[in-house]
Amino acid sequence: MVWRGVIERYRDYLPVTEKTPVITLLEGNTPLIPAQNLAKEINLKINLFFKYEGLNPTGSFKDRGMTVAVSKAVEEGAKAVMCASTGNTSASAAAYATRAGIRAVVLIPQGHIALGKLAQAMIEGAKVVAVKGNFDDALRLAKYITEHYPITLVNSINPHRIEGQKTAAFEICDHLGGMAPDYHILPVGNAGNITAYWKGYQEYHQAGKSDRLPKMLGFQAAGAAPIVLGHPVEKPETIATAIRIGNPASWKKAELARDQSGGLIDTVTDEQILEAYQMVARYEGIFCEPASAASVAGLIKLAQRDFFKKDETAVCLLTGHGLKDPDRAIAVAQKPVTVEAEAEAVLTEIGL
Repeated sequence: MVWRGVIERYRDYLPVTEKTPVITLLEGNTPLIPAQNLAKEINLKINLFFKYEGLNPTGSFKDRGMTVAVSKAVEEGAKAVMCASTGNTSASAAAYATRAGIRAVVLIPQGHIALGKLAQAMIEGAKVVAVKGNFDDALRLAKYITEHYPITLVNSINPHRIEGQKTAAFEICDHLGGMAPDYHILPVGNAGNITAYWKGYQEYHQAGKSDRLPKMLGFQAAGAAPIVLGHPVEKPETIATAIRIGNPASWKKAELARDQSGGLIDTVTDEQILEAYQMVARYEGIFCEPASAASVAGLIKLAQRDFFKKDETAVCLLTGHGLKDPDRAIAVAQKPVTVEAEAEAVLTEIGL
């Protein structure tokens, strides 16, 4: 079957009609990759998988929601879309707006966005405005502007974004042969993803397409953990820029997903995130962005508590590609060495 994007694949579960123009870059259908090397390394005897959303067209999970949000915006006559972004949303909004032939305006927190993400939005033609503040300030402005001017907000508080993002849960169940995992582990920033996945798992289960519901296990960076702390964080700080958010838009829905599923939302430190980030690459050959590794850091933290039972199934969400933030990889990886252009020098360096 030729893949035609998430709207065509899961049309019956999405708020679209025959009149909806489908704006797509053929997003979705990302791999569910067995991760037994890493499981063995941390002595975890479970069936572990990575849902690698970095292989979407703009390199992150945001494309799933953006195809629906922009398609609906065009259907409703929008000529422009706007978002606040730590990076991935801006890249996706710019790409899908360009595809639709409409304008994209992006508000970013000044100095707090990975250059790989900013480059995407810029080259795709978005109007990028840096705000002297953090993500929460940018989102506040985006909400005000789109409420008072003829421009559509495409952050995850737009319900069409959540509708598109839930399709990843459908894919996981399809790839597992009609089974949902026992646990779904994911980073939590603005909290749209945990909301969307839980919605998707519920809908597929109700439709008889999966055998059970997973426990949702979310992880915030310790320096940006408002849900765990129980109050907004005025100045969130973490190396994981994609989840550096102090007042999540989908806060209450994230708590609902946690509570209804019998799961949890906890924290991981930047040190734990960076260790997991390197382990994913070293043991599984997958290059993800740092925020993605919060899910794996959470998995490791729980494994150390003997949280999981033998032969259970867990899926860790890897939200974005490592090339989104190449500076971080360069900072933590082993540096290249320089030798003379002679075989003996190379052999000496590699220990042969």
